[in-house]
Amino acid sequence: MTDLNQPVATPGEGAPRAFLDVRDLRVHFPTDDGLVKSVDGLSFQLEKGKTLGIVGESGSGKSVTSLGILGLHTAGQYGRRKAQISGEIWLDGKELLSADPDEVRKLRGREMAMIFQDPLSALHPYYTIGKQIMEAYRVHHDVTKKVARTRAIELLDRVGVPQPDKRVDAYPHEFSGGMRQRAMIAMALVNNPELLIADEPTTALDVTVQAQILDLIRDLQKEFGSAVIIITHDLGVVAELADDLLVMYGGRCVERGPAEKVFYQPQHPYTWGLLGSMPRIDREQTERLIPVKGSPPSLINIPSGCAFNPRCPYADVPKGGVTRTERPELSLVGDRHYSACHMAQEERTRIWTEEIAPKL
Repeated sequence: MTDLNQPVATPGEGAPRAFLDVRDLRVHFPTDDGLVKSVDGLSFQLEKGKTLGIVGESGSGKSVTSLGILGLHTAGQYGRRKAQISGEIWLDGKELLSADPDEVRKLRGREMAMIFQDPLSALHPYYTIGKQIMEAYRVHHDVTKKVARTRAIELLDRVGVPQPDKRVDAYPHEFSGGMRQRAMIAMALVNNPELLIADEPTTALDVTVQAQILDLIRDLQKEFGSAVIIITHDLGVVAELADDLLVMYGGRCVERGPAEKVFYQPQHPYTWGLLGSMPRIDREQTERLIPVKGSPPSLINIPSGCAFNPRCPYADVPKGGVTRTERPELSLVGDRHYSACHMAQEERTRIWTEEIAPKL
């Protein structure tokens, strides 16, 4: 990723500094109950060959962010109302939000692709795996069916599907969960995209298959040199994959920085909560896991001030009730490490070192 010590350019300011440059992205959905602020001012950058992990609880805005990058919100309607999207998304020097939808559609699948959370839902049940991969290839290449079929078999073999020349004619329901996910990865990679987004790629898979899928994504990234975004609620999934981490809560980023910094020197109470609720296999577990108390906020009625304040055990540490009245902005706390918290950095470091870390 680019140097986060430099301030993120605001919309309209300067050229993009990274292969993927997201600036002040906002994705809101009008509903009968009110405006759902799924993503509310998100900025980050990503370079080719690097992996960004986006983590947070369900409903924090992770998947909405990925669909916004791919331009899939503008294509659909929610009831009779369209999503309200603002900000800028620069991909390899091209601004996507202001671009013609047909141009974005041409980029989707060729320069950017996505591995969806549930391949059984994402794959069409009436068409063979091979036909769906072939279609994804022929949309962007003027080739014969024979050439496309050869390409599909090549990709299925590359992602570890056994007997790809035979399994290419199988239907999705004839694949196991792990094999379906491999087929989904093959479809995403068939055009050698420069940006690959994996949305919960290991959900509902057993742990051994999870490890295989994550190793596969890592190996393929090295081979193709793609920029990769891994979206998950499980910090364990991105512990070894991600170069940088972005922690989302209530549609906003509350902490971001190098993965090692976020794991070993976290600076936000919400990140502490995520780490405390993650089981460890490298040491004996003598105490119960520490859950994050309470529930994620409603994205229609996000709490005033810091969105995490109703669940934060340290909300009263800053004097004057500032956590409930003023929204904290991301501030530099270390080398390329940012956090959005009203507590003084010295206090956060003390709490992490003396109270939180010894229990993990």
